[in-house]
Formats: sequence, C-alpha cells, structure tokens
Amino acid sequence: MNKQLSDLCDLATEAHTQIQQNFKEIDPVVGVSHNMRENGVPADVMTIDCLKSGKRIIIVLHDQAPDSISYQFSYKEKDPGSVFEQVLLSELTVKQMYDWMSSYFSSAKN
Repeated sequence: MNKQLSDLCDLATEAHTQIQQNFKEIDPVVGVSHNMRENGVPADVMTIDCLKSGKRIIIVLHDQAPDSISYQFSYKEKDPGSVFEQVLLSELTVKQMYDWMSSYFSSAKN
C-alpha cells in the first residue's frame, strides 16, 4: 500500500469511528478496491457505503495525481456519474470525511 492510500485509509478509519459513535443508524462500510488497477487503470478506489440508504461515497486515488483525490456522492446500486469533484489529499481532513458521511448518509434518500 502506498503512502497516499495509507493516509487516506487513516483519515477514513478515524472518521468512520466517530460516525459510529455519533450515528448508530448510519454504520457505514468502508472498503478499498484494486479492481481498477487489476484492469490496467493506475488507480485505487475507496467506497464508503451506507447500507440502510443505499448511498455511496466514491473516492479515487490516481497514480498520475497522487497529491489529490477525486470523489463523488452516488448510490451503491447505480453506476457513478462521469463528473467527480477533486480535493488535494493534504487538505482532506477527518472532519471533512466525517461531514461527508454524516450529511450525505443522514439526508433523505433521493
């Protein structure tokens, strides 16, 4: 595991722990997939799923842009859209990930 992915996992772990303490009803599931890499795309993907709502946060860490992440709020049962937001990995905080999970997963299902 490279340093950027390790750092991202550390942020997600801390945010996940805080969410579990404060929102018993959300209980997100965090996973890392190397399927893109195995299919020739130099990137790793983290998904954060809320099983209750079916919502998903997708975070992509591309080898060509190791200092930033691409992310999208989507749904587990739907293909992601083509537009991803970007943020510098150095600017991503536990609080921001916590806020993403708490606001997106707590909002009504669309």
